[in-house]
Amino acid sequence: SQEVAHCIINMNVRGAPLIGVTAAYGMAMAMSEDSTRKNIRKTYQMLNDTRPTAINLKFSLDRMRGILESTPEENRSDRAWSEADKIAEEDVEQNKLIGENGVILIEEIYKTKKTVNILTHCNAGWLATVDYGTALSPIFQAHDKGINIHVWVDETRPRNQGLLTAWELASHGIQYSLIVDNAGGHLMQNQQVDMVIVGADRVSAAGDVCNKIGTYLKALSARDNKIPFFAAVPTPTIDWKVINGLKDIPIEERDVNEVLMNTALSRQNKYTLHGLGQPKVSNPGFDVTPAHLVSGLITEKKIVQPVSITSMKELKKSLGKN
Repeated sequence: SQEVAHCIINMNVRGAPLIGVTAAYGMAMAMSEDSTRKNIRKTYQMLNDTRPTAINLKFSLDRMRGILESTPEENRSDRAWSEADKIAEEDVEQNKLIGENGVILIEEIYKTKKTVNILTHCNAGWLATVDYGTALSPIFQAHDKGINIHVWVDETRPRNQGLLTAWELASHGIQYSLIVDNAGGHLMQNQQVDMVIVGADRVSAAGDVCNKIGTYLKALSARDNKIPFFAAVPTPTIDWKVINGLKDIPIEERDVNEVLMNTALSRQNKYTLHGLGQPKVSNPGFDVTPAHLVSGLITEKKIVQPVSITSMKELKKSLGKN
């Protein structure tokens, strides 16, 4: 389980849904070694501390801990593996349904366009989930239905996860163009983007979307140019305890070397400012897009409009939540 924690921290495993599933298997691994109640709590805390922003991590860990603490010690290992398998299978089904719901939006645009141009930010494909992906699931399924698609793929600095998205799209035979992070606004101004679809690491109960840093700027550009902006999220990504996403979602501050390291040249090469020594760096991993900038949340249940706090009960009900 310590190796699992290391993989999550260092982003060997990344993407909110996949982090959640991986943590569930980390709990199962721990139960195979020591199924005591003490180790349940110890492993839970260790894994929960790995990434503060992605809520799927806590969702899976809470579920695993609750089930394991109510299971006799001698049965905990088998039950842990079984429950982790269930969480993984549910992720696949949720992402498949997100695609089925989201493809309807793409089909509407395709009625008036020869090619649908979609901009996405960060990687939210099947490398970030167990399968299908979130933001890319509608794109994959639209392509499979014969819709002509072209995807603008943000690099997503500083870790360049856009390269993963490009690889996924190329593997599926989908047209794409890899662009620098700050090109999105220019493309929207010039009417080269029909819609934006992003994933999310956490969504507030009011519909605020927390995603990879830079997402907020894309949403502002989309609003200014009257382009629909959607977030594709499985319902476990909605944090019903958070009302104000901007105020209450913790933003992970990542290692400064992600910014300083020039990975295109060498892992040993660092940017330096001549005569200034080590430059000061801030490296927030995420930002929050307020609900009023979000056209809709594409969930496995349905596409929902972000709602006000007073409508939270209605949103829960529409998504089958108590």
